[in-house]
Amino acid sequence: MITTWEQLEGAALSLARSGPIKDRLADAYRNHLAYVRAEDLPEALRDEFRACHEALTRERPLRGEDAVRATVRKMSASEADEVACSVVRLFAAIVRESASAYAPLAHVNGAVLNGKALSAFNGHVNGARAKNGATPQALTL
Repeated sequence: MITTWEQLEGAALSLARSGPIKDRLADAYRNHLAYVRAEDLPEALRDEFRACHEALTRERPLRGEDAVRATVRKMSASEADEVACSVVRLFAAIVRESASAYAPLAHVNGAVLNGKALSAFNGHVNGARAKNGATPQALTL
């Protein structure tokens, strides 16, 4: 199962690739953002996510296209840039939100967890869950 965090990361990576911004934006929506539910985001990010969703699906499609293609087709390059920036800001915000949630866990027995280990930590170390919130005694990094 792909998490909301991973979907936003995928959308940001889609936007970072080469190619026309409108194509990258449509790809980011179809392959990632379409699978994100506003309810799965922190409350502070929901309105911005809904605005991005609306900005990418607001136009009525012509025969043979979907709402995303119709919307992106009618956008100016400047509008597409703005929406792309919003998607990247959403990803950055959820990363910051996750980092602040794990900040107390950044050091475990003197070992500094890297970003990947930190995001995967989520109360588990090497598949074992710490009991009663106790600090695990060993980490494999």
